[in-house]
Amino acid sequence: MSLTDREKQELLDALGRLTPAQQQWVKAAIHSFGAACTFRRAPNSDVVTDAVLASLGDRLLSHHAGSRQALSKDRFEFAFESALNESGIPAQLVKSRTNRGHDINIRGVPVSLKTEAAATIKDDAIHVSKWMELGRGEWKLPLLLELFLEHMQSYDRIFTLRRLKDQGATIRYELVEIPKALLLEAANCELEVCTNSRQNPQPGYGYVRDAAGQLKYSLYFDGGTERKLQIKHLRKDLCKVHASWEFETGGM
Repeated sequence: MSLTDREKQELLDALGRLTPAQQQWVKAAIHSFGAACTFRRAPNSDVVTDAVLASLGDRLLSHHAGSRQALSKDRFEFAFESALNESGIPAQLVKSRTNRGHDINIRGVPVSLKTEAAATIKDDAIHVSKWMELGRGEWKLPLLLELFLEHMQSYDRIFTLRRLKDQGATIRYELVEIPKALLLEAANCELEVCTNSRQNPQPGYGYVRDAAGQLKYSLYFDGGTERKLQIKHLRKDLCKVHASWEFETGGM
């Protein structure tokens, strides 16, 4: 709903009370909304409506009016929740920020949210650098695999917001859904310990392949200080791209 003339005048009056530096920040934010941009959504997306697409896009534009850095996971979570609720899709973030399971409920469905923004990101392959912590228990790959499968019982859907490599002055994001059924195929993965590694405990892989033997993705059981699980080389063609955002900005 558009602002009334009175509300516009109140904004103008408030702008006059700001410091010169604050006025410049407001100017940059306003100009960001006029950037050349292209927002797209999958026509059959049940999560990203036209309203959600525009709302998330506006949040990305305003974020990059003051930063060159990718939208962080916590900012994405709050932006996604707000965009969904404003668009009439009930959503609520979990109260605990250290919750080991899902991050948000969308229409009552538990959903896990991830982000990816590494400098080495690839358009056609997804990498999740920290899917979950593996704890300090016994380090045996079959047991660690069970922890992963148990962890996935806490959510029904998985989305990742990916900051792709810039194309010239164009910033690119996409929202991709990783099918839970695809990850559950890890129950029959090929486990392999990295016996040549000097890490203690030694890391290992779980390879998931298609019928032709081509890799779909791999689990990486990282035995470093964090002892975490990574998802590597996940083929994006096996996932669903719900939306993408491309826009130009001068940044900071």
